[in-house]
Amino acid sequence: MTAIEGSVVLVTGGSRGIGKALVEGLFERGAKKVYATARDPRTVTHPRAVPLALEVTDPASVAAAAEQAGDVTILINNAGVSVNASFLEAPVEDVRRDFETNFYGPLLTARAFVPVIERNGGGHILNVHSVLSWIGLAGSYSASKAAVWSQTNSLRLDLKPRGIGVTGLHVGYVDTDMTAKIDAPKASPEDVASQALDGIESGAFEVLADDLSRQVKSGLSADLSVLYPQLVA
Repeated sequence: MTAIEGSVVLVTGGSRGIGKALVEGLFERGAKKVYATARDPRTVTHPRAVPLALEVTDPASVAAAAEQAGDVTILINNAGVSVNASFLEAPVEDVRRDFETNFYGPLLTARAFVPVIERNGGGHILNVHSVLSWIGLAGSYSASKAAVWSQTNSLRLDLKPRGIGVTGLHVGYVDTDMTAKIDAPKASPEDVASQALDGIESGAFEVLADDLSRQVKSGLSADLSVLYPQLVA
């Protein structure tokens, strides 16, 4: 378990959506310092947050952030994109875009910040996944989120003996810019952030933040036709 009160946290993609709600929630729970990263740090508006330029797909940018934020004890990998490229029709470069941000981004930040967290006495990593980690309905986005889910599971094993806990956050539709064109029930970023922070503090391995995520996760042990009724239609 990791206490948020008095901690130093870095949130990737911390200027809007779930990231912005996480920054707000961290301060409400007594975090000592919160680095909120964005490609353009001027978009970070929280008055107490420390804006930090970061492009998670650029190893040099990640290394620079780790150098500047050498007091971090909690890393939250929230930054993501949703290209949803078709495996058969889209340019392969579009498929790679989802993987570069959603899989390699968290990998680069973990590799850079694990030594930082370890030097600071241990702490926690939270990776933001998706319900689509478990169901392949969005092409390259689903695949990249499935891959980062597997990465999170491996890191959890690797980091436990090093005093660093790892939590994976799964959620369906959230009321953010990314889902603005989707007409479906959506969770609020604030509620998702609150559950995620509860997970960090309780040492949860996974947080399933809405009914859709819980429903899909429960179907993983069933026949594939349960998750993909199209196969038998």
